[in-house]
Amino acid sequence: MSTTRFTLRHRPPATRWPTAEEAARSRWFSPARIGRLDVAERTWVPAMVPWRATEDGVVTSEVLEWYARFAEGQPGVLVVEATGIRDVASGPLLRIGDDRFIPGLRTLVETVRARSQGRTRLFIQCIDFLTVRRRPEPEKFFLRFLAVDAGVRQRLAAAAGEPAWLEAPEAAIRAHLLEASTRERALIDAVLSPREREALDFGYRERVWDTHLPWIEALPRTLPPLFAEAARRAREAGFDGVELHYAHAYTMASFLSRLNTRDDGYGGAREQRVRLPLEVLAAVRARAGADYAVGIRYLGDDVVDGGSRLDDAAWFGVRFAEAGADYLSVSKGGRFEDARQPKVGEAVYPYTGRSGYECMPTVISDERGPFGRNVPLAAAIRSAVRAAGHATPVVTSGGIFGFEQAEAILARGEADFVAAARQTLADPDWFRKIRLGHGDLVRRCEFTNYCEGLDQHHKQVTCKLWDRVDVDAPGVRRAADGKRRLSAPAWTPPR
Repeated sequence: MSTTRFTLRHRPPATRWPTAEEAARSRWFSPARIGRLDVAERTWVPAMVPWRATEDGVVTSEVLEWYARFAEGQPGVLVVEATGIRDVASGPLLRIGDDRFIPGLRTLVETVRARSQGRTRLFIQCIDFLTVRRRPEPEKFFLRFLAVDAGVRQRLAAAAGEPAWLEAPEAAIRAHLLEASTRERALIDAVLSPREREALDFGYRERVWDTHLPWIEALPRTLPPLFAEAARRAREAGFDGVELHYAHAYTMASFLSRLNTRDDGYGGAREQRVRLPLEVLAAVRARAGADYAVGIRYLGDDVVDGGSRLDDAAWFGVRFAEAGADYLSVSKGGRFEDARQPKVGEAVYPYTGRSGYECMPTVISDERGPFGRNVPLAAAIRSAVRAAGHATPVVTSGGIFGFEQAEAILARGEADFVAAARQTLADPDWFRKIRLGHGDLVRRCEFTNYCEGLDQHHKQVTCKLWDRVDVDAPGVRRAADGKRRLSAPAWTPPR
């Protein structure tokens, strides 16, 4: 895909806010059902990673306040951040890979129930991800990480025109390549394989088609029970449902992608690429119960070269609906394949290339602009699902900024729920403000992706519209940098 940088700056469009009576009659604030679950309204807060858990993935008071603040806005559905299904270290991201996480997650559920006055349905997003390592120092790569195998020896001997490298001591080869890396990049490019060059320039990254690795080959056997147990824990903790994370750069999205070349029945043709996602869905349903809400977040378009497109996504959507998914939440892009090169010591971030832009479009854009940019994907998927005879709700998101926009999306039948992440971060109370007739008080997102920049550097996520407001006020909890407040100021309806 093109990596051309956009240059047009768009302003958030003018919008009209409804009276309380108009909001009460609207589609967006009307009730709906997800599986067997009643939902008060069609407003939705999708998963956002706030970087507030402990290094062991445990719920903290900062995590509780993050979700409590959203709950005060009383959205119809609030989805908890991507939560790891394995019991492995993953930094300050929530985990659900062991029963010891249940008490903290139960407290999170209770907090949201209380702060939303029981109005908000709470789902938790369950994710698996493969190994991604930081970009190494060249010295570490050449002296420690590089496997000096027959291939490296043969390519070095051919590139240098010196057969002696075929039998040279390994230490000599490593030292020679390290020296060459500072002055003769062409030699390095000739000697390293594409994956080795990537490991040097971007950091080592596993793929789901690396079936020469035993743990990758075994994914179709290991993942269904891991997701199933995560769903069981979610239900025990009190969540209303789980969202299976099949989107962006992670394991399950990679199985769905056209890039998946596994030759064991889980890659290649669509029917094989969807096989594991369907098996995970079936395992989750069997473990969590037929009456438990299970949704899927997946991509309407990979965006990257060779990746899946909308026709794949529509076909997958029908398969997921047939298999009993209770809702489909549509995203776009956010892939590793086109991500920018990270600095040494940092990990590649999948939201820095064109596919990352399409996932979280900003006001610096092309002629189309960022607002509602990804709605057509959800509309096409919904159309395919309805044509196949299924009523599965479809959730759209991406550049959602106002009531009239959301209402029009629903009126045109392009989606059943309209979700907003960045606008809700800008003003956690905005749904409630609109419902009460105070839309003119909404703090409007500027879509500059200040928040995404914090996420990229693994910093606690906040919004620039409020994180420097009344920082010294009593009781305000600050970010680790000491400069920003962690939660938006409280709002009380005017009398």
